[in-house]
Amino acid sequence: MRTLKKYAVCFAIGGVGYGIIELIWRRRTHWTMIIAGGICFVIFSLIEQSYRYAPLLAKASLCALGVTAVELVFGVLFNLILKMNVWDYSKMPFNILGQICPLYTLLWGGLSVLFLPLAGRINKAFEGQA
Repeated sequence: MRTLKKYAVCFAIGGVGYGIIELIWRRRTHWTMIIAGGICFVIFSLIEQSYRYAPLLAKASLCALGVTAVELVFGVLFNLILKMNVWDYSKMPFNILGQICPLYTLLWGGLSVLFLPLAGRINKAFEGQA
């Protein structure tokens, strides 16, 4: 039950955080991005827990790849299959299907450096509970 609560907290923080980042960056967001953000921050928590003693940049790189994978899955589903047109990176260099691109993977890596310590604090807070 404790693990479920931890991931629910991570999901909520990630969903709200991702939505805020999108509002700042693009001036808009979409409900699907709240779900994607929740999943991404759960991934951050898992990476922080599994690679606790790894260098921060190594963990941030894994997080960047995790976010990129989530964006690819969400992009294919919501943009290409369901035609919701949430975003389009087709004009970005080296994009894949217009859904992901290296620039945003790098940006997510940078943001991961900022957010991994929060994931670590959440993990520790839930370890201390009975």
